[in-house]
Amino acid sequence: MVFFMAVIDRRTDFELVRTALKRSRVVALLGPRQCGKTTLARQFVPVESLNYFDLEDPASLARLSEPDTALRSLKGLVVIDEIQRRPDLFPLLRVLADRNPLPARFLILGSAAPELLKQSSESLAGRLETVPLEGFRLDDLGAAGQARHWLRGGFPLSYTARTELDSLTWRRQFLQTFLERDMPQLGVTIPSIALRRFWNMVAHYHGQIWNAAELARALSVNESTVRRYLDLMTGVFMVRQLPPWFENLGKRQVKAPKIYVRDSGLLHALLGVGNQRDLEHHPKVGASWEGYAVEEVLKALRPDEAYYWATYNGAEIDLVLFKDGRRIGVECKRADAPTLTPSMRIALSDLKLDELHVVYPGEKRYTLTDKVEVVPLAELVGASEG
Repeated sequence: MVFFMAVIDRRTDFELVRTALKRSRVVALLGPRQCGKTTLARQFVPVESLNYFDLEDPASLARLSEPDTALRSLKGLVVIDEIQRRPDLFPLLRVLADRNPLPARFLILGSAAPELLKQSSESLAGRLETVPLEGFRLDDLGAAGQARHWLRGGFPLSYTARTELDSLTWRRQFLQTFLERDMPQLGVTIPSIALRRFWNMVAHYHGQIWNAAELARALSVNESTVRRYLDLMTGVFMVRQLPPWFENLGKRQVKAPKIYVRDSGLLHALLGVGNQRDLEHHPKVGASWEGYAVEEVLKALRPDEAYYWATYNGAEIDLVLFKDGRRIGVECKRADAPTLTPSMRIALSDLKLDELHVVYPGEKRYTLTDKVEVVPLAELVGASEG
């Protein structure tokens, strides 16, 4: 399997980490394996520095045999990679972060294991800021990379693979390794074959409203079990649960979350989609575009709160975002020239939206009506000049 060696400038994520380090004593950079956490951290502290600890490296583990002695004398920024391997370090980090004056700040890298988040939040309450990392953004790649990014997803080695077959092979291997090795290392005791069946089912329900009873019947388990599976996959950044927004509108509104496989490349691997032609002819192509656009919009706009909205009469909007006191609607349309729909009119009126963006794969921006604009996805997320 061959990969391009081009370096992608992840300026947005770099700035998010840099800003967090200025205001917080401990910053946790969390994301799945192979999403680029280590590469990003090495832009702050070189791997050969005494301030860099990789807990998969025997030399680093040996240096931390006496952690207080190893860490207390360091100054500046200290990076600890794969922190989930040494959760016993959290109480010590709390002590070191409370020193005054403060000689060192800490950037810790790890997967979002439920137990890791619980331990870190308990030990480092008021001292820890979390920055999620999920792979390349469209903003990193520019508008020219959109089709490839949608097909292959944001994992660096998937995106940069030389051929589509190489990329698909990498993603299939990632899925297998993630379930068989990574999940057990995170303390998950559910058999990998059960999680794989669940993940495959979620891929086919991608972009739909969660129905625990239906998935439970399909998997021959109870509803509490599929809810546990869903929460686990959400906690490790593999699945997004988008909660519903509902108000007292005198209408029956949907109150179950919508579910998405967060990385479009992994979704396509689960669906057996290997190239652009397969994707264009797949029955889930519309849902795939919706999920891809939802992820990119959320990463770019970083709203205070994010929901979807739907009524049992058929009115629906893909995203209802609250940001800086404004209500912003986003509808994701895979169409050459989206038009105004009854759902958009109803959402604009009922939800009192300040603006509504209709994002699509095209290149031209135009107005549909007051407060409603059709906007290319690449332009909305700031990638049009890439």
